[in-house]
Amino acid sequence: MIPRKKARILIVDDHPIVRRGLRELVQDEEDLEVCAEASDVNGALDAVSASAPDVIVVDLVLKEGHGLALIEEVHSRAPHIKMLVSSMHDEMLYAERALRCGASGYISKQESPEKIIDALRDVLRGEIYVSKQVSAQLLHRLSDGQSLDQDPVSRLTNRELEVFEFIGQGMSTKQIARHLQISKKTVEAHREGIKMKLNLANSLEVSRRATIWVLEGR
Repeated sequence: MIPRKKARILIVDDHPIVRRGLRELVQDEEDLEVCAEASDVNGALDAVSASAPDVIVVDLVLKEGHGLALIEEVHSRAPHIKMLVSSMHDEMLYAERALRCGASGYISKQESPEKIIDALRDVLRGEIYVSKQVSAQLLHRLSDGQSLDQDPVSRLTNRELEVFEFIGQGMSTKQIARHLQISKKTVEAHREGIKMKLNLANSLEVSRRATIWVLEGR
């Protein structure tokens, strides 16, 4: 009997302990194998080219860059590759964004190992994986055209949301620019966009609002 080919999994997370845990979890399954690991966007893109994964398990916060940007880039280069977001971020705010960028699923890191494996297999079968709560919200959105999230933060673009999050973590404009590999001028433009969309008076209010948002767990 010819052995069944294992699905190849690329793990992208900036925490080595998390990568190790996911790797051990995947390697215990007969039909799955880890083909590569990465901690940032550039490393992940290199791994995509070198290892030809079937599924990428990606966190949103990476060592350099952001998970949403990686999802968009992979989807544009290789739309056949499935992507599953595994994150501590608020699923109600980020799941729809991730799906729009090209991901096939979103699961909280707080879920059980069994659910993570179930999510991987669903994505491999071409299905969309989200929690029951998010699924209900998405169906509600389709039925009446309402926004998934009424929080003003939901009006930010993906890049503005990334910048807003890093501001809340206490990063300077220079640090954000280096982390996202964009210019300081571009970061400042995004800060201005954030200020306008959230109806804030100045940069200090932007920083205060972002800090509170991060501390409250998004």
